Amino acid sequence: MSSLSLSGQHALVTGAARGIGAEIARTLARDGAVLTLLGRDADALQRVAATLDGGGHGVVAADVADPEAVAAAFATARSARGPIDILVNNAGAAESAPFLKTSVALWQRMLSVNLTGSFLCAQAALPDMLARGAGRIVNIASTAGQKGYAYVTAYTAAKHGVIGLTRALALEVARKGITVNAVCPGYTDTDILRDSVANVVGKTGRSEADALAEFSSVNPQKRIVQPAEVADAVRWLCGPAAAAVTGQSISVSGGEVT
Repeated sequence: MSSLSLSGQHALVTGAARGIGAEIARTLARDGAVLTLLGRDADALQRVAATLDGGGHGVVAADVADPEAVAAAFATARSARGPIDILVNNAGAAESAPFLKTSVALWQRMLSVNLTGSFLCAQAALPDMLARGAGRIVNIASTAGQKGYAYVTAYTAAKHGVIGLTRALALEVARKGITVNAVCPGYTDTDILRDSVANVVGKTGRSEADALAEFSSVNPQKRIVQPAEVADAVRWLCGPAAAAVTGQSISVSGGEVT
């Protein structure tokens, strides 16, 4: 793939301040895209923006679950860098609890950031893509959207919803030059995983190494996925070679989901 295969395209990445989102932003910038980084922490976003190849990148601070904030953020991004060609819905959060201790508030938090946020951002970006007759939407789901995990019912339900959203929207815009796909990482080396490891250590008294080994054990390769591996899958889906790929949920999990 050419290092400038996305040259001149405006890519907006949500949840771009750290982890997978930051790595996706760096990868798309190396391919020539102009980035808008969206998240709640403007300072953290600026630090990531300073690491991107090329120029013209910018940041917008917004909560993806807030419709008015999303509309304003996309308007700002569009005004500064033009219509949006690529949307990567990466913003997300994971909280764990046994099902009977899963409160309505926890349930709503997981749906709001993981599912409603993807819905709102896709609605905000899609008119630009329809007007151009081309576009890419990539939703970062999870293997939790392809199978079940105990103690994360709300998160799992939300990620299943993201995959349903992906499939339905892909069919709706299939003849419009727009593809809509999901990338589904397994346990990945991010702050979310580190928080989960710390939670296991705190609740069970097990060592950090033992807790991490438990997470990696579900991966047939017996390892933790790296953010760059997820970002490479996103980059391919955003490029011209993936024009015939839409409505798919691509597992980046070492074979955990087949």
